[in-house]
Amino acid sequence: QVQLVESGGGLVQPGGTLTLSCAASGFAFSTHTMGWYRQIGRDPRDLIASITGAGTPNYARSVKGRFTISRDNAKNTLYLQMNRLEPADTAVYYCKPIPPLTHNWGQGTQVTVSS
Repeated sequence: QVQLVESGGGLVQPGGTLTLSCAASGFAFSTHTMGWYRQIGRDPRDLIASITGAGTPNYARSVKGRFTISRDNAKNTLYLQMNRLEPADTAVYYCKPIPPLTHNWGQGTQVTVSS
């Protein structure tokens, strides 16, 4: 059973930094591309960053140059380092394999950027 547990969110001032983690289990993590998504309000979740099993990253234009996705295949953990945070980054952040192996989402982690 695929399980995804996101953590690391919180309240941060504009310009600040946060690092999110996603603990994955129930599938062969190292062989799957993984993605970070975010949901603002009731809008659909948007894919903002992805990384292949070998470590090749890809970013949405909105976060490129500010966010860094990485993974530790030995720990089955995905990371998202977020620098120079902006109020527009306020959202609930989720991780998920690409393509998805489950219809379910984790509980997400809330990031709030505000002064």
